[in-house]
Amino acid sequence: MNPSKIAVALAASLFLVTAYAQGGPSDPQIAGIVVTADQIDIDAGKLAKSHTKNKEVSKFAQLMITDHTAVNKQAGALAKKLGVKPEDSPTSQSLKTGAAENTKNLKGLEGAGFDKAYVDHEVAYHQQVLDAIDKVLIPSAKNAELKNLIVKVRPAIAAHLDHAKMIQSSLAKK
Repeated sequence: MNPSKIAVALAASLFLVTAYAQGGPSDPQIAGIVVTADQIDIDAGKLAKSHTKNKEVSKFAQLMITDHTAVNKQAGALAKKLGVKPEDSPTSQSLKTGAAENTKNLKGLEGAGFDKAYVDHEVAYHQQVLDAIDKVLIPSAKNAELKNLIVKVRPAIAAHLDHAKMIQSSLAKK
């Protein structure tokens, strides 16, 4: 397993363990986790757009920027409507730590090595986000509108995972 996959797996493990140890995150913490997770993928997408020469990877990175920016706008609008301020939590902190490690790793790569590492991370990251949505975020959300937002964006996260796996497969053939 490469270092970036190990970092994602570790961050995801911490994410799930922390959430369960706390009896599940509160709604403000869930909002904070959603915003953090989206921002991480926006930032990774921007990094990929500026480093890749691969058309497929560039298009995928732009999709991540566009889709995750839209979700963050929806989450921000909902939080404002509900009078909820997204809160930091051990989970959002572990996501930030994992993202910083991934960014450092990616910045040291170029060409096909960069593309592979970015896409491998996106596959692992989206799988972990789906697991967290299903096992922690949806079951822990108390507010119906917050829960509905998470349920509504889940298919897009699953589509991102499938798309990333498709690119991962095509990169492996090159």
